[in-house]
Amino acid sequence: MLIAIFEACLAIERKIAIKEATIREGQRVQSFWQNRAHAGQLPPHSHWRNWLVMAGRGFGKTRAGAEWVRDYALRFPGVRIALVGATMSDVRRVMVEGESGLMNIGPAAQRPRWEPSNAELRWPNGSMATVYSAASPEKLRGPQHHIAWCDEIGKWTKDRATRAWANLQLGLRLGAQARTIITSTPRAVALLRKIKAAAGTIITGGRTQDNPHLSADFKDEMERLYSGTRWGRQELDGELIDDLEGAMWSRQLIEDCRTSALPAMSRVVIGVDPPASAGGDACGIVVAGRGVDGKAYILADCSVSGTSPEGWARAVATAADIWSADRVVAEGNNGGNMVESILRAANINMPLKRVHASHGKVTRAEPVFALYESGRAHHVGAFPKLEDELCGLISGGGYEGPGRSPDRADALVWACSELMLGKNMPRVGVRVV
Repeated sequence: MLIAIFEACLAIERKIAIKEATIREGQRVQSFWQNRAHAGQLPPHSHWRNWLVMAGRGFGKTRAGAEWVRDYALRFPGVRIALVGATMSDVRRVMVEGESGLMNIGPAAQRPRWEPSNAELRWPNGSMATVYSAASPEKLRGPQHHIAWCDEIGKWTKDRATRAWANLQLGLRLGAQARTIITSTPRAVALLRKIKAAAGTIITGGRTQDNPHLSADFKDEMERLYSGTRWGRQELDGELIDDLEGAMWSRQLIEDCRTSALPAMSRVVIGVDPPASAGGDACGIVVAGRGVDGKAYILADCSVSGTSPEGWARAVATAADIWSADRVVAEGNNGGNMVESILRAANINMPLKRVHASHGKVTRAEPVFALYESGRAHHVGAFPKLEDELCGLISGGGYEGPGRSPDRADALVWACSELMLGKNMPRVGVRVV
């Protein structure tokens, strides 16, 4: 009898020792991950309901989601977790069996068992994760969960994404605090904008370049090919880029007008939109050329911010020298003769045209916009700040882009008007002096 009691006590002690060792190992692994993770991959310290990890490709979004789910499953035995992706195949291929998926991180003894017939992952401690497809939102209607992990919301079927999200949220009613981690490359879709704007959402993320574990060669090549383009800003830099309602220029239009082929230039001019005051808005300085093919080419954005009049005048002079410009076209509404005097003082030895705007910025921009629509204007490379301003000009009047004023866009309009519109200038509200 005593021997049986003694053996039972030993068995209990072994179970306790194993459990404590498992906890210590889990803590060690989590500590390792916290030391290895880079900015944006660790959960926020403040209160949140939705943690949106919105970043470029290769940033480590999947690993961040998998580590958070793994840690939660091990710390709270018996929890129920929802894994939701665009399709069942996507969830299994990326979130479950992928290189950074739940079955491939952490100690082998702590990894979950995959039951494909039930679409479930089961951890040794009783925690369980169920796989769902956002394409079948009704399957999320009944089940209950403590937490959820949603991946690549931008890929979810458009007409079903909102229902899938709503059904998921209604099912997060187990436990004291429902939480959802969303790992996604930014896409301008309604659901992602809704989650981003929600009161309980905290956003982390970053650029592909931020991941120190990616090869320098890969990052350099991606930067060379796509830096500044809409695709690069979205897929590599993790920016959520959207078109404003009523905007003249769309992101797609600019992409369609982007080129790397540059013909010989018959003319090169520099458009200048001086700031209204010293140290105020940016001084828009845009270099444009007219090719021998009769089309306009935006060659450079040399705009400067926060400089003195002498500072921005030197920037204009430098741009004129680098690009061998044959004319500088500067708006003279603010300062008039003073603008010309400042530019002359910077040793710009070339024809200088001072123009006055008699209509608003949007009205002046409309004929230049028509050049883009007709395929007669191109961007040689990418100019993110300039392009953001163009996409902030709203048809019918108004500006909703970055900054208080579209200084870079205005400089582009002056340059293109000089190159392409010629005698049609008066109809766009410009008086040449």
